[in-house]
Amino acid sequence: MLVIRRDLVDAMVAHARRDHPDEACGVLPGPEGSDRPERAIEMINAERSPTFYRFDSTEQLQVWRQMDSNDEEPVVIYHSHTATEAYPSRTDVAYASEPNAHYVLVSTRDPETYELRSYRILDGEVTEEPVEVVESYMFAHTGSDEVPDRD
Repeated sequence: MLVIRRDLVDAMVAHARRDHPDEACGVLPGPEGSDRPERAIEMINAERSPTFYRFDSTEQLQVWRQMDSNDEEPVVIYHSHTATEAYPSRTDVAYASEPNAHYVLVSTRDPETYELRSYRILDGEVTEEPVEVVESYMFAHTGSDEVPDRD
């Protein structure tokens, strides 16, 4: 399951809307091993295409080096589909190279709403996963009896 803050969802959707009709792409890094995205990095779609995305290789190298120096990893790799549902294409699957990442797709085919779905892609196998949008990570996945005392 992908647990993600609302502000990060809003950032991905806003980026997808701004770049429409071209596909938008980016990464949400978080602390290594945390599985918790903390910030959004919008990246350039080197293809500038409504049907395909590819990170600019120079920009990708810079972003990945920055994540390494911050002890971060790409928790979410996202891109948009502008005319189809939010499901990975064969090309998306072929380019999925981060085994621990959540691959999030945002469909902007409907101008009034959006569709957001998350997948794990490993060795060409696509598995959809639930997405839980939270306002804060502080109490995500805690039951009411697990809220800390205020003493």
